Amino acid sequence: MLSYTFLGNTGLRVSELCLGTMSFGQAWGFGADEAESHRVLDTFFEAGGNFLDTANMYHQGQTESFVGSWLRGQRDRAVVATKYTLSMDHHDANKSGNHRKNMVRAVEQSLERLGTDYIDVLYAHAYDGVTPFEEMMRGFDDLVRAGKVLYVGISDAPAWWVSASQVLAELRGWSAFCALQIEYSLLERTVERDLLPMARHFGISIVPWAPLAAGVLTGKYTRAGVDNDSLRTGGNEHRGRTSERALSIARVVDEVADDLQVSSAQVACRWVMDQGRGHDVIPIVGARKVEQIKDTLGVVDVQLRDEHRARLDEVSRVSLGFPHEFLASDGVQNVLFGEHVRDRIRRR
Repeated sequence: MLSYTFLGNTGLRVSELCLGTMSFGQAWGFGADEAESHRVLDTFFEAGGNFLDTANMYHQGQTESFVGSWLRGQRDRAVVATKYTLSMDHHDANKSGNHRKNMVRAVEQSLERLGTDYIDVLYAHAYDGVTPFEEMMRGFDDLVRAGKVLYVGISDAPAWWVSASQVLAELRGWSAFCALQIEYSLLERTVERDLLPMARHFGISIVPWAPLAAGVLTGKYTRAGVDNDSLRTGGNEHRGRTSERALSIARVVDEVADDLQVSSAQVACRWVMDQGRGHDVIPIVGARKVEQIKDTLGVVDVQLRDEHRARLDEVSRVSLGFPHEFLASDGVQNVLFGEHVRDRIRRR
């Protein structure tokens, strides 16, 4: 059974895994139908899950509708997160972006599709590069004060912008971010440079998407019987997810999984969960079929040994770059703390 943790610096209890619903719907030409989507939801909740992630633009609103029909009669047991920002009409200049008009319109439509009168967590889906963060944070706070939204989060944004937004909210007494959605997996670790330290500093929960790297870390491309042509399909090639480096990481995941006699997906997800280091990392896991979510839920019984973690860390390591590696160098540490006492100073 899944355990529960707190979302950011709030008292809200959420399951240690979040169910992603982007594969619910068929408006994009792929995905689960309504009946199968509901079976996946049933399986997740029967395992103790309560945290759901969706977005207004998934399958052009169909995903929220599927979730909404499942929520009837059991709304209060679910923690429902949705997102706004991305374009819902490519011919309307104001049906996209982080500005207040799009925010209010999107929330009203999401409430209708979800069949509820409040959203537990509302994320801005991405940094749009133009809307002042002052406008967005005030808009968020107004929705919280109106009771239409309970908590707010941010997805896919640079650390400096999230930090500025958070400091403003704290200064003004507005609703501040409690969750940060970012891509994070053994194939995407560059977020360790600034986004993860920033989130930990502010007490923001990290809610990673694509912890399995769109299936690459499930053994899909590295187990026996894989058609090499599949490496160039499915949208992963242009993201570098099927590069030789990526596949070498996936092979180590497979080897660790075989050693533990668990699935590759469980190993990859467990590694992400273990990156909390005293703070919460709550992976978003998706599934089109019940058997997929059942396999992923098995991660709660998986424990990586130190040698496994060391192998995974080493094969996937990325350069932290400047200033992190500069500041961590022996010469700089010596002049920062004193050469003969640096190793005797307890670090925060």
